[in-house]
Amino acid sequence: MSSGAPTADFGAGALSRAAALIHTLVTVEALLLLAAAPGLAGLLLVGPDPANLPLAAVCLLPLGPALSAALYALHHRSRDLTELHPARTYVRGWRLNALPALKLWTPLLAWLTVIAFTLTHFAATGLPGWWAVLLGVIGVGSLLWGAHALLLTSLFAFRTRDTARLAAYFLVRHARTTLAAASLLVLVAASTALLTEALPALLAAPLLLSLLHSGRPVIAETQEDFTA
Repeated sequence: MSSGAPTADFGAGALSRAAALIHTLVTVEALLLLAAAPGLAGLLLVGPDPANLPLAAVCLLPLGPALSAALYALHHRSRDLTELHPARTYVRGWRLNALPALKLWTPLLAWLTVIAFTLTHFAATGLPGWWAVLLGVIGVGSLLWGAHALLLTSLFAFRTRDTARLAAYFLVRHARTTLAAASLLVLVAASTALLTEALPALLAAPLLLSLLHSGRPVIAETQEDFTA
């Protein structure tokens, strides 16, 4: 017999939403590490010698689609504890975005490898010291462009060249999002240098959620101005 009093639906409260978020983050993190595992395992076998930078870049190739699928799953996550399918959403994101992500991730890795190789062998180049600073700035700018490109290719079905152009446009257009991505980059670099190289990988899902949150203006403008 019903008393007629209104009751909250199960899974709609604050505690349920928090539990749903934690479950989604843990699941996405596990699937991200699984998808990137072949390359990450290869990195463990690659020595720290700068001569191994090209091989390290090859090992990092699976990471691009893994990150893209994670962004897709986090963007499409459910806030309702009774409607959670993060694993299914991650797999869908990987199937949709693996190839588009690789088309952007591969040249970015190649470009960053050239910069890193040049900087680690800078004394042999005979170039003036300001060139090293310039290359460092270009490398950081390329990483920030990559953050915008990863966000766009994970959530929208643009052609590769259009995604690349939009990422460059938003790099300046939405300076706050770019600065937020730079902050995450500093955090990753600091945690790697001061603690362990594994920490950024273990915290990839929360870091990507932060990137997604700071990238909301980019997502909104893209939906409003660049999609039908």
